[in-house]
Amino acid sequence: MMEHFRAFWTKVIAAPVGGLLLKLGVSPDAVTLVGTLGVAAGALIFFPRGQLLIGVLVITAFVFSDMVDGYMARESGRTDSFGAFLDSTLDRIGDAAVFGGLALYFAGPGDSMLYLVLSLACLVMGSVTSYARARAEALGFEAKVGIAERADRLVAILVMTGLSDIFDAPVLLWVTLWALAIASTVTVGQRIWVVRRQALAHQ
Repeated sequence: MMEHFRAFWTKVIAAPVGGLLLKLGVSPDAVTLVGTLGVAAGALIFFPRGQLLIGVLVITAFVFSDMVDGYMARESGRTDSFGAFLDSTLDRIGDAAVFGGLALYFAGPGDSMLYLVLSLACLVMGSVTSYARARAEALGFEAKVGIAERADRLVAILVMTGLSDIFDAPVLLWVTLWALAIASTVTVGQRIWVVRRQALAHQ
């Protein structure tokens, strides 16, 4: 499903925007950096103020840079290891900013210690999910399993945060945080189990 989503928006936005930026001499790495700064700014400026919908719109606008820089790298033939490393590293920063911004929201106008903790749980377990796969692959194992991939987590939290503000229904955000915290934890467990089985098979 997410691949179809990505393919559609690549044609609609990434191809024309990425093509223009390449003509202007902009590098894919620069787009990656600007996109991350935009996501972090949208989350850490607007979410703590309770301006959830505005924050979601700003973040969404910059999230598309993740597709634009990938398109630019492929078209320009600059799919080097550093670009992949930078993109993956900055993705973690952007994701942390989103959930960190929500934690600050619940520490302020959202006024809920429970959901502050859940936001931090999503932040931590989301990072561990990505780390578990990266570490496993560095050791020669496969760990691309789980019910909470990065793209799914990001789309879910942005859509439901926006809807919760539009309809003044915070329960939408609360349910999503519970779901993501549980799903991320399960995914980490799945990846540990899969790698353990592979490690035992190689002994």
